[in-house]
Amino acid sequence: MSKEVKTQEEKKQESFQETKKNIRWEVFIPGFVVFAIAALVGIFNNEALTKSSMAFFNWSLDSFGWLYQYVVIGSTILVAIITFSKLGKVRLGGKDAKPKIPFMTWFAMTLTGGVATGIVTWGVNEPLIYYGNVWGELDQLGIKAFTPEAAQFAMGRSFMNWTFLPYAIYALCGVLVAYLYYNKKQKLNVTATLRPLFGERITKGPLAAVIDTLSMLALGIGICGGLAMCITLVMTGLRGYGISDSLPLFIGIGIVIVCCFTFSSYIGMDRGLKVLGSLNAWFYYGLLILLLVTGPVLFIMRNSTAGLATWLQNFWIWGLDPIDIGGAALTRSWTLFDWACWIAYAPVTGIFLAMLSRGRTIREFMIVNWILPSVFGFVWFSIWGNSALYMQMQGTADLVGALNQGGAVMALWVFLQNLPFGIGKLIVPFNLLIVIISFVTAADATLTNVGSMCVKNVPIGTEPPAKIKMLWGIVIGAVAIVMAAFGGGAQGVDGVKALATAGGFVVLFIFLLQILSSVKVFFMEKIEE
Repeated sequence: MSKEVKTQEEKKQESFQETKKNIRWEVFIPGFVVFAIAALVGIFNNEALTKSSMAFFNWSLDSFGWLYQYVVIGSTILVAIITFSKLGKVRLGGKDAKPKIPFMTWFAMTLTGGVATGIVTWGVNEPLIYYGNVWGELDQLGIKAFTPEAAQFAMGRSFMNWTFLPYAIYALCGVLVAYLYYNKKQKLNVTATLRPLFGERITKGPLAAVIDTLSMLALGIGICGGLAMCITLVMTGLRGYGISDSLPLFIGIGIVIVCCFTFSSYIGMDRGLKVLGSLNAWFYYGLLILLLVTGPVLFIMRNSTAGLATWLQNFWIWGLDPIDIGGAALTRSWTLFDWACWIAYAPVTGIFLAMLSRGRTIREFMIVNWILPSVFGFVWFSIWGNSALYMQMQGTADLVGALNQGGAVMALWVFLQNLPFGIGKLIVPFNLLIVIISFVTAADATLTNVGSMCVKNVPIGTEPPAKIKMLWGIVIGAVAIVMAAFGGGAQGVDGVKALATAGGFVVLFIFLLQILSSVKVFFMEKIEE
């Protein structure tokens, strides 16, 4: 018996030593140090952190807004060419590779693993903020608030920020990683995507560690901002039940959410993200159908069509606006801020999308990661946004007033509480659950990404060690809760959001190189099938 016990202990020790040997300490340790510093500063001087982050936020977007716009437009054009050219027939993993995940489950995992709580939060709030000119978004455009023109603009701008342009960022990174990983047999990290430009030297030494660390930190800081927003959204929803905001409640909600996404990531994608992603997708579908059936169908159809026309008419003006056309309140604080966040996530989110795509063709990859999510964004904002606009126009509820009084996310809950037939009482707790699950699925995907960056080699078709993912889940969750809670609620959330944008600025130049690498790989080199 003792010999058997000893053998088991030896196996555990060998497994530990193997994991320890396989960790990229040059990425793992700097990441931990930066997050530890952020947590300490968040506790002792969050005001200074917030001010410095906001100053950097404003400077980076004012100075490089033009570059963000070129990069996003360029990646969209490139993704369209790759999708509809003969490259679309290339199978990731080779001609004999078979997909592991059913098509609809695959779509559910990529959709819910990428949008977090964003689409739930802003489907109502963002169109209303434009419509009511809450922070001066319309001042420089000559559009009057609370007019039909403002309603059309609100939908058009929402379509721009949540459909084909941002999803092209994810899709381009994902298809580049997937092709290099499965067909070129490169490693599963960000530096491998730059190898076509710089050769083998970019994948070794200090420079490789710096690039992967920066990409990982941008993603980690981004998910910190997402968690802070998720907690704030849940707390705002609980106000309707007479539960007032408090620091213990904020921390308690945060701990519960961190435990959920850490456990989901720990048990692996097949038992965690696959199940939660499918469940969450069906929640989305159910809410869309319910709101369409009970909502102003004619207004939804007409104003979404007018909004689409508004966006297409202004595509190049909005798409190349460096701030000067729309102004800081609209372009910097909304569109460019969004681009910075999407780009911050992109290089490492591409790793997650690639891990799910073996056995699929490049065209199938683009359909699931670019076209279908974009169409879903159109449908979501058309139904949610227009239903909220109609409620405001009819005087059923003052949703713009709720935004002015309760903050940027308050209108969602007031909207749900005033749905017809009294269904709001059912929908509000249901939507609270969706908010949490949405974030859990996205955070689960994030931990898989971060974990893969910290490991020297992730065999094809596998995930990084569960313990690595769990450890990062605890660290990222703790930093987000500390920074937001000790920053005094809104101030702390603003600080984390500003940091997320700072991460996007750093990654902007890595992403720009990935675009050039994609051009070289797909159009200047021999295609490996």
